[in-house]
Amino acid sequence: MLNRRADKLELIRIAEAVALEKSIDKELIINSMETGIAKAAKSKFGQENEIEVQINRDNGDIGIYRKLIVCEKPENLNTEISLPDAIKLSDENKQKKIGDTILQPLPSFDFGRIAAQTAKQVISFNVREAERERQYNDFKDKKDTILSGIVKRLEFGNAIVDLGRTEAIIQKNEMIPRENVKAGDRIKAYCSDVRREPRGQQIFLSRAHTKFMEKLFIQEVPEIYDGLIEIISSARDPGSRAKICVKAIDTSLDPVGACVGMRGSRVQAVVNELQGEKIDIVNWSEDPAVVVSNALSPAEVQRVNVDIENKKLDVILTEENLSKAIGRRGQNVRLATKLMSYEINIMTDQEDSERRQTEFKEKTENFVKNLELDETLGQLLVAEGFSSIDDLKDSTIDNLIKIEGIEEETAKELIDRANEYHKKDQEEISNKIKELGLENSLIDHEGLTPGMLVTLGEQKILTLSDFADLASDELTGSYDVIKGERVKIKGYLEEFALSKKEADDLIMSAREKVYKD
Repeated sequence: MLNRRADKLELIRIAEAVALEKSIDKELIINSMETGIAKAAKSKFGQENEIEVQINRDNGDIGIYRKLIVCEKPENLNTEISLPDAIKLSDENKQKKIGDTILQPLPSFDFGRIAAQTAKQVISFNVREAERERQYNDFKDKKDTILSGIVKRLEFGNAIVDLGRTEAIIQKNEMIPRENVKAGDRIKAYCSDVRREPRGQQIFLSRAHTKFMEKLFIQEVPEIYDGLIEIISSARDPGSRAKICVKAIDTSLDPVGACVGMRGSRVQAVVNELQGEKIDIVNWSEDPAVVVSNALSPAEVQRVNVDIENKKLDVILTEENLSKAIGRRGQNVRLATKLMSYEINIMTDQEDSERRQTEFKEKTENFVKNLELDETLGQLLVAEGFSSIDDLKDSTIDNLIKIEGIEEETAKELIDRANEYHKKDQEEISNKIKELGLENSLIDHEGLTPGMLVTLGEQKILTLSDFADLASDELTGSYDVIKGERVKIKGYLEEFALSKKEADDLIMSAREKVYKD
């Protein structure tokens, strides 16, 4: 199509057809043709030449030129020309001066097979790149929305979806488990990302993403779309169960009822799209205890101990409600934890009572043994909120004499003994750390107290790299369901009352140091 005998207007028609088919600018197609022909011309006239091709947009005439720089004394005749020689080429060049560029016409030629193939490759590459750029620009604003298309084909478990003007991909791990998707199916999915990729798909869809469920509710519930109800958070176990927490901006509305709809019509539409996923709709409250009670439904909660500072919730319920709160394989409490971003500890009333008694006894024994107090005084201090010897050390005489039965002399003696014990304890801990052989990188890690370091050393965690390999649950402790029974797994630093966030921060900062080094 590119030789002299071809209908010159054919080039323009081809450019228009490709531009229409690919939804890209015709000018870009013609520019690509010019670049491709220029590359082919270099094969004909020599790679050392700087070739420029101009295609007439009206009649398709192809002009092939050598670009030359006007010099006083040309050294390279392939790229330079004297001003007199330039004028000989064309009277128009009389206006040129030293340093200007002129175009020397070259004869047209028949493309050989290799040159034609080269031109075709350049044009094809540029068209593909332009098409990808157009796709990116068309869809970059579609991120965080629901897109609909037809499954074109399946590749290694990934679904390639035809969106009309382009294709997108739903990767295998972004599909709903056990969902049977076939070529030709119409499918909805959440657009999780649109990015420039050197090859492959640019538009990434997901049906397993939590946001997919949220966007479906926005489509089905007009009150959410209109901003009268707000989605606070959500959590999903795709294909199985999900929870969504909603808040009424307009206090006259029932947010849960609005999301459920008449006879469950609204929530059922979402459930059907999610392949039967069971959805719990939770009413938001300022009080975390109320939210967690709603989130752990159908379990009935007796009471909740809230630790806002460490984002911890101790949920106490009866034995018969324990399995309901935990759910199958811990699913219910796991989703509630994600929904609230709180660490949730579930226990029976008996376990809570035993835990409190054990803690009271341990704290009392700590005072009695290490400060040489009688048991009554030790119990009195614990009952008044002193949990550790450090609490006593940091207290004042005025605070202690407020406690009935403690005189000023006794208060002073208690603080002195606490300070003496602390000093001795720190010396022993320091020696113990040396004996255990902990590396300085771990000793110097911010956030780890001497007591924590001893405990880690006793567990053979001696380097910062060892510490970085841990998970937060290994530090704080957790519950697991083994053979249908809930089992407590003790954490290395559980006695230090670390929150999950504090444990995460300690481990992440260790990983940053280790991987950086």
